[in-house]
Order: sequence, then C-alpha cells, then structure tokens
Amino acid sequence: MFDGVSLDQLRTFIAAADEGSFSAAGRRLRRAQSVVSQTLANLEGQLGVKLFDRRARFPMLTDQGRALLADARAVAGDVDLFKARAKSLAGGLEPELSVAVDVVFPLAPFTATVAAFQKEFPATLLRFDVESSAVIEPVLDGRCTIGVIASLRTAPPQLTCERLLAVRTPILVSPQHPLATHRAPIPMAVLAEHIQLVHADPSDLSRAGGFGLLSPRVWRLSHLGAKLAFLRAGLGFGIMPLHMIEADLASGALVQITAESAPPEGYVVAMTAVYRTDSPPGPAGRWFIDRLKQEDARWLNEKAPLPAAATTQRERPPSRSLAIVRSLSNNGLPAVSR
Repeated sequence: MFDGVSLDQLRTFIAAADEGSFSAAGRRLRRAQSVVSQTLANLEGQLGVKLFDRRARFPMLTDQGRALLADARAVAGDVDLFKARAKSLAGGLEPELSVAVDVVFPLAPFTATVAAFQKEFPATLLRFDVESSAVIEPVLDGRCTIGVIASLRTAPPQLTCERLLAVRTPILVSPQHPLATHRAPIPMAVLAEHIQLVHADPSDLSRAGGFGLLSPRVWRLSHLGAKLAFLRAGLGFGIMPLHMIEADLASGALVQITAESAPPEGYVVAMTAVYRTDSPPGPAGRWFIDRLKQEDARWLNEKAPLPAAATTQRERPPSRSLAIVRSLSNNGLPAVSR
C-alpha cells in the first residue's frame, strides 16, 4: 500500500495543512474541493492513519498528521532538489566541484565563499581540502578542479592562473630568542647563525627551487601549526602569515624582526587560483572563483592596503574591486619560504 503513495498526494496533504481547509487547498492547487478531499482520503487509506479530524467546521491535523507533515515536506523538498539538479546538469552545471586550498589562505573569505556557494548551487556537491602541503598536484592530475595556492613563481604550462589576494608574511621570533634583541635590520651573517623554521613540503611543485632562505640552518615543517609552536617556543625564526599571528604580536608572544635583505614590512605572498587550461571550471566553478575575489576584497578592506599588481601572462585580470594585490615578480621581491 505504501508503494502507491504519490508525490501529488503529499503535495495535496501539505497544501491542506498550510491553508487550513480543503477548499483553500483546492484554490491553491487549482482543483475542486471534492478532488482534494478524495485525494486525502485515499492517502489516509494507504497510510492507515487519519491525517485530519473532519468533525469541526475546518479540518484539523491529528497528532499523526502533524508527525507525518514534516516527513511529507522533506520528501517533497528532496524531489524538488532532485528535479532542480537534473535541470541544472542538463544545462551544463557541474554535479560536483572540488577545490584544494593552501592552508596559508585566510579562512574568513574562504568560508564566506563556501557558505554563499551552498545557497547559490544547492545541486552541486562541493568538496574541498585545506592542505598544508601540496596543492598543485591534485589540480594537475584532475582530482581537483580548482587550486588556491601560494608562492607560485612559474606556473606549469598546462595551468591557467588568476590572481587573488596578497598576504603579508613578517619575519618572527619569540621575545626570548637572541634575535629579538636586534633593533636594526639584521645582517645575513647574523641570521645564518640561527635556525630558520620553514613551512615546506618537498613534494609540492609550487614551492620547488630556491626558497629565498635567510639561513643555511633550516628545519622544514610540513605542518603550519607545528611551525607556529616552534616559533613560540623560541626554537628558531621564521616567516608566518600576518593574519595567523596578529594575536601573538598583540600579546607579545611573538615579535617581528627585520632582515637586511627583506622589505621592512615583511615579505608578501601572492595567492592564486589555478585550474587546468584544457578543463576550465564550469558555471559553478567560475562563480566560485569570482565570489572568492569579492570576499577577498571585503576581507582586505579591513586590513592595511597593499599596492596594486599587474597581471602576468595567461592570467585573467582581477575584479575591479580587488585592487589590493602585489605581483612578487614584477616588484622584484624574492619568493619566500613559509
């Protein structure tokens, strides 16, 4: 009997409950009151429960009817979502979008983009990984449609790049570290006597090559949280994204130092969205990148502005609202280890 329950019966049940009468439900569904009444009677017979108490002037939901109404709404909603997804797929919308994000990227604009995406594209399954190591590889091998990466100096030829925001990365030490006592820019010879903590993964193509290291004594950590803990413990000096250590600077848990070879305000890491040129994002992926740029701009408006950047070959221009980016190569800044 239950297999005979139809979506039409459930929609009639929902309409009658919402409108408070069979006649009003009929007007909403453009059906005669008698058709609505008969449809609900058939549904009650198939379910074996009374949904409405008809003894009063207007039908009232029974306890069983109230309990089943939520389930009816859920079923009808799932069918609507199913139909919407099928319609979207027929129009070229991706059934799934996968994004790999470098852990250095600020979480505030990313989470805002994800929340907006879920509302805009409920029929597209969104998968993402916030990585502390390689991000380019899953894009190259097709496991992810979009990658959000940092410190990419030369993109592989099969990738298209779009500039996102830029992140300040000052050089930091614990106040107990010997380097914390230097008030002037620190000579390279002095830095070379101390351990530099570097966030890097040898398998990550985006960070291969010369990292612009400031000391030959290097400890490489693939976990950014471990690097921060080592910095706080005074085990070395290192570069960290400013948005991750603002509270440490404010509390005095970390202090900023300056190297003679580095800009006074610290290095700047350019974040970039990448995807395979032969497999560009569809409507949902395109929307995700554009929305990420908008959220970047909102987030950057709350931060100290950075100079605007020119785009490089194969890059799309950033949105007009995102004028606060910096091209490391065009400004002569070395790539930095993180």
